[in-house]
Amino acid sequence: MLVTAYLVFVVLLVSCLGLELSRCRAKPPGRACSNPSFVRFQLDFYQVYFLALAADWLQAPYLYKLYQHYHFLEGQIAILYVCGLASTVLFGLVASSLVDWLGRKKSCVLFSLTYSLCCLTKLSWDYFVLLVGRALGGLSTALLFSAFEAWYIHEHVERHDFPAEWIPATFARAAFWNHVLAVAAGVAAEAVACWMGLGPVAPFVAAIPLLALAGALALHNWGENYDRQRAFSRTCAGGLRCLLSDRRVLLLGTIQALFESVIFIFVFLWTPVLDPHGAPLGIVFSSFMAASLLGSSLYRIATSKRYHLQPMHLLSLAVLIVVFSLFMLTFSTSPGQESPVESFIAFLLIELACGLYFPSMSFLRRKVIPETEQAGVLNWFRVPLHLLACLGLLVLHDSDHKTGTRNMFSICSAVMVLALLAVVGLFTVVRHNAELRVPSPTGEPHAPEL
Repeated sequence: MLVTAYLVFVVLLVSCLGLELSRCRAKPPGRACSNPSFVRFQLDFYQVYFLALAADWLQAPYLYKLYQHYHFLEGQIAILYVCGLASTVLFGLVASSLVDWLGRKKSCVLFSLTYSLCCLTKLSWDYFVLLVGRALGGLSTALLFSAFEAWYIHEHVERHDFPAEWIPATFARAAFWNHVLAVAAGVAAEAVACWMGLGPVAPFVAAIPLLALAGALALHNWGENYDRQRAFSRTCAGGLRCLLSDRRVLLLGTIQALFESVIFIFVFLWTPVLDPHGAPLGIVFSSFMAASLLGSSLYRIATSKRYHLQPMHLLSLAVLIVVFSLFMLTFSTSPGQESPVESFIAFLLIELACGLYFPSMSFLRRKVIPETEQAGVLNWFRVPLHLLACLGLLVLHDSDHKTGTRNMFSICSAVMVLALLAVVGLFTVVRHNAELRVPSPTGEPHAPEL
């Protein structure tokens, strides 16, 4: 398993580099890239945001291993994960309002403080302290995915008066480097935990200086901005009306809740499946992120001028790949007949599917959900998503370790079959909807069907 993990990592890394280099050569430089003021503004944002992302990813490979190192049972670890998910959904519901009231810059600094405290709790063997750390992690995650983006958009449009059309270029580049940082973070976590022999708590300690630097740079270089607050009840009520009045939104929310709840359970299960067979967890994690980056690169190629596939097609493909992978896992994790290499391949396919799924889902959400109602609708999407993930982890908590893992993959397979049916339903509803197509590069009329 050790040799397989390193070999797969190298192959995936070379594949990603090849695809990205070919894409960069073929892509002409945009007008935004040649604007010095815009480039400086982007760099001010990136240096803080990337430090925050790197600190977040650095903690991912060894979280489950750390709890095992502290001699907690799998059921106890599941409760810790459930606490983190519950914290994420609760703080996620109010994060936008909190950020608007407190100020975006202050919220980013608060993120650095709370996430640093979360990392410090990992030094304790006390179960209650670790539960508090998971709650702090949920608050930090909610701030990470709301405050930074909100600060950037306000500064871009209101303070610097750059064209709004340039905003997607910033976040597209951020998404690519987010994958690169995740790959590098896995290698760094493996280096400090195993190669240097510092143990599974080392990545969490190493994340603290990154968080401190991110907070200090935001405090020194960024200006403060606020936004007019919309009442939380009005936001949720508007989102619910949109959800119930448009079948496309309802089906899209169903797909997101089912798909991403399975991904949360996968995040919990991959370590106990592979770790007993000597897998280098940091390198395995980097391989997962490289597979996800490969999927994102394939998405860009598939929707390019040459192939011009549609996001709806790629969303369907992503769900099919996950269904197939989960069926593989129900066999490769059979008690007494475990096949770690097959499980590793199935996990890589799931990550590849994630690389196709997230840009496809993002495109469809932008087209289907009105911009004014997106925050409210996404709140309603998140609630069933996290409830399903928590329910799955609680079921696993009450199961025998060996049979429970296989049974959980079987349940996840059934959940993804439901997601596939929802995809078919959405495809049927939108097949004549030209709005949900990537614009034709030749200017020719669109075909009548997706």
